[in-house]
Amino acid sequence: MTQIPRSALLLGLAGVLPFIWGALTLYSDSAVALTLETLGPRFIGPYVQLSYGTVILAFMSGVLWGFSTKADGPMAATGYALSVLPALWAFFMVGGGPVSAAINLIVGFIALLGLDFTFWRWGLAPAWWMQLRVLLTTLVVACLLTVVI
Repeated sequence: MTQIPRSALLLGLAGVLPFIWGALTLYSDSAVALTLETLGPRFIGPYVQLSYGTVILAFMSGVLWGFSTKADGPMAATGYALSVLPALWAFFMVGGGPVSAAINLIVGFIALLGLDFTFWRWGLAPAWWMQLRVLLTTLVVACLLTVVI
């Protein structure tokens, strides 16, 4: 296994903080009070998790698009087509109530992990990519499950 670069690991973990904060505010009245006082209601519970999760799926579409630029011919075309799927999933499937939106985000992040694996197997992602993505996806899905449960 190749070690995840420290900056990628730290920034990836930092990117999970809004999911963790959203989960925390579901269980801590003091976290809710602090958030309401400093940031406002859209940074509480499922609101922050669902809006941020939608942004991250779109962001990951851009990452996969970038990986596709390393390919040529049919592999590049397939990569470009696959890379837009997470953003489209978020656009069409994240809405309605918080539980259904969280379930759809969970499905989106798990499917994204499958796309990550595909791009990694094609040699378009760094050697350490799957180690990072499995870790981050596990944390994100665990946080989103707090909305579902």
